[in-house]
Amino acid sequence: MANPRYAQTPHRDGSSATMPPPRHGAQQADATDRAQPTGAAPPPPVTGWVGWVMFAGITMIITGCFQAVAGLVALFNTDFYLVTASDLAIPVNYTAWGWTHLIMGAIVALAGAAVMAGRTWGRVIGITLAAVQAVANFAWFAAYPFWSAIIIAVDVFVIYALAVHGGEMRHFDRADADPR
Repeated sequence: MANPRYAQTPHRDGSSATMPPPRHGAQQADATDRAQPTGAAPPPPVTGWVGWVMFAGITMIITGCFQAVAGLVALFNTDFYLVTASDLAIPVNYTAWGWTHLIMGAIVALAGAAVMAGRTWGRVIGITLAAVQAVANFAWFAAYPFWSAIIIAVDVFVIYALAVHGGEMRHFDRADADPR
């Protein structure tokens, strides 16, 4: 070997070729290439819809926080709402609805963080709880129609974004994002 920095790579015909050593930043890429089994399909390309999935995750966090606030209001100030508890679509006292909204809001916010991290369980929980939250807010509609309509509309958007394009988050690497 004329230069010890270069490795000899034998060819099938018995000759050898010199190869330069790997670059400093290429070691991490080599480790990830070795982790994938040979013959595995490359990941699908990441589209611009990843931004919408991120928006859905952020929206889930914000909506979950708003939902928790609505639950706290129901727990601490029952006179805030337009109708009495007996006039709701599902007649139940405001304390029960307050705890339901508070717990559901916390879970939706945590699932939103999981969606942004590309976790499948976050998508499943996000779709399920967004649907449940939309139904719960439909039942809550008589007490606070404007707020319920907003939450239902946002839940429908979150369900669409997660169901159609949520899987792209697994393949999205923020380090490879276009800096434009």
